[in-house]
This record gives sequence, structure tokens and C-alpha cells, in this order.
Amino acid sequence: MQKFKRITIKIGSNVLAKNDGSLNTERITELVNQISALQKAGTEVIVVSSGAVAAGRGEVEVSKKTDLVSAKQVWSAVGQVKLMSLYIQRFEANDLHCAQVLTTKENFADRRHYLTMKNCITSMIENHVVPIVNENDTISVTELMFTDNDELSGFIASMMNCDSLIILSNIDGVYTGAPDKEGSELIRKIDTNFAAVEKYIAPTKSGFGRGGMLTKCSIASKIASEGINVYIANGTRPNVISDLVNGKLKDFTHFVPHTKKATSVKKWLAHSQSFAKGVVTVNSGAMQALLSEKASSLLSVGITAVSGFFEKGDIVAICGPQGEQIGIGKTAYSSEILEKSITKKLSKPVVHYDYMVLNEQ
Repeated sequence: MQKFKRITIKIGSNVLAKNDGSLNTERITELVNQISALQKAGTEVIVVSSGAVAAGRGEVEVSKKTDLVSAKQVWSAVGQVKLMSLYIQRFEANDLHCAQVLTTKENFADRRHYLTMKNCITSMIENHVVPIVNENDTISVTELMFTDNDELSGFIASMMNCDSLIILSNIDGVYTGAPDKEGSELIRKIDTNFAAVEKYIAPTKSGFGRGGMLTKCSIASKIASEGINVYIANGTRPNVISDLVNGKLKDFTHFVPHTKKATSVKKWLAHSQSFAKGVVTVNSGAMQALLSEKASSLLSVGITAVSGFFEKGDIVAICGPQGEQIGIGKTAYSSEILEKSITKKLSKPVVHYDYMVLNEQ
């Protein structure tokens, strides 16, 4: 096992909630004790915690006329307070401070907001405060919500340059079939060839969480491609965090990281697919140049079409001649200027290589 210097630990709703939806306070206590031991041993820990909606559901019975979205907003608002109160009490019992960080997916769309959040969490870590991160379900717009907190934990691990991401679920990891099916085996290591095991994963969801194992694996594969170790383990096992970090845990799935690490900007872009404001279509020559092994920027002479409305600094999708998306990038020009400059030469690249992420990379 490698040395854990800075890690993000995602704790799922199915780990924190009992069968009736109420919070499992004993398990929270056990997990906080393990995290506290890590923190005191010198490992910087960021926690991404689900459980607010589940906690609120256990406290408040909404009226029948309340729609599901509104009900979840109420449960989240009530449950987040209770969840953080428990975390504060348990960390204080270990002579540590923790702090709440509520975010939305939109906060990651703008580079300035992204860096502000990164600076905030960095300052907490430097002052030995454990950040407890959760999506702000109370105000999140459905269309712009994270798939679930697995996706959020990936964003956080990437943004904070963690060496590891631990995703705690209610099963041991990725299996070759349904975990309770006879003959299914735990896959203990997944390298860069994620497609080879993707066929085994059922796109189902369970319990109180929004996501499922397919989401976890997709996020894990993406984060591993950025040079970060990812572990999926069973958060209901006693001492799961301590045993994993100390190399004593036998049953878990490890996504092996790529050796090539992405820059901070490229990490941000890699998670910005859904924030694209428009599309620039390139000719075959430009596509070939971009996808070659040589680092190449996108020049205006290679653009054949522009769609959507965007300003300088916005994120755009880059598509090939047949409409196939080959990457995304931060544009140096507005859509208005580009539309007037198709096939013409501009003074600087439309998307510089340093501000571009290609699907092949």
C-alpha cells in the first residue's frame, strides 16, 4: 500500500443510514474515530458525506401534497443541520474541528469560483480543520445536480490534488455479477482497461443514494486516469478506513492510477463536460493534428462551423467533421468573433493546448 498524504473519503447514504432511513449514529462515530486517527497521524483528509436527505426523512414527515423535489429540499435542509451536528460532536470528542462546505455543480463551471473553493478548502486543511463537503440539495437545480456524491467526490479529489479517493459503499467493491449472485467474484484491481469490466456492472441504484455502482466505476476510472488512486470499499465493515490505509483490508476494488498526471487546469476541464456553452467544428486536418502525439492548439483556420453563444473564456465542445466530439476547451474568442473568422487566421489559438482536454488523452 502507498503512503496516504491527502485523501478524499466519500461516505455514501447507504453507509450512514439505517433501514428505516434514520442516521446510524454508531457508524458515524466509528468512521469519525478512524478519520481522526488518520488526521492525527499526518494524513490530510477531506470528507464528502451523503446522508442529509436520509437524515431529514427520518425527522420530518412531509404532507401528501408536497412533490418529491420539494420534499427532498425540506429533508436536505433539516437533515444537513442534524448531520453536521453529529459530525461536530464526534470530531470534538477527538479534539478536532470540522467545517461544512456546501456546493453546487455550477460552482465548478467558472474557473474563478473553482479556485475560490479550492483556496477555501486548502485553508481549512492548513489549519487542521476537516472539511465536510456535500451538495447543497436545498438549492440545486435538478438539471445541474451532480449525478450523486460519487461524482462530487471525484471533483473534490481532482481539484485538491489528492493522491487517493476512497469511496465507501455498502458492498465490498466491483463484482463480476450481482454481489449476492452465486459465482460472482470481487474484482480487486482495475487498470486502465475499464471497458473490460464495465460489462459486469448493472446500472441499478439501491437504498437511499442517487447513484449506483456504474456511476462509481465511471467516476473511479476517470479519476484514476488523472493519476489518483481510487478504492471502492464496504463502509459498513468495522475499521474499514484504518484497515485499508494500513494494508490490512483484503476485500476492496482498487482502480490503478495512470502514471501521467494532468495539470490543475486540465483536471478542471476534464470535469467540465456539462458546462460547454457552444460547439466549434473542425476539419479533418485540424482533428488529426489535435489527436496526434504532438501537443497542438486549435487554430481558427481549422474551424468549419460555430454553434451556440459563448464569450471569451467560456468552455466549448470541440467536434470533428462528422459531429463526433473529440474534446473540450476554454476558448480565447467569443462565438461572434469566431463566426466572422471561420477559415481565417487569428493572432492567437482559439483554444490553446494548455486549456484543452481531448477524449483520446
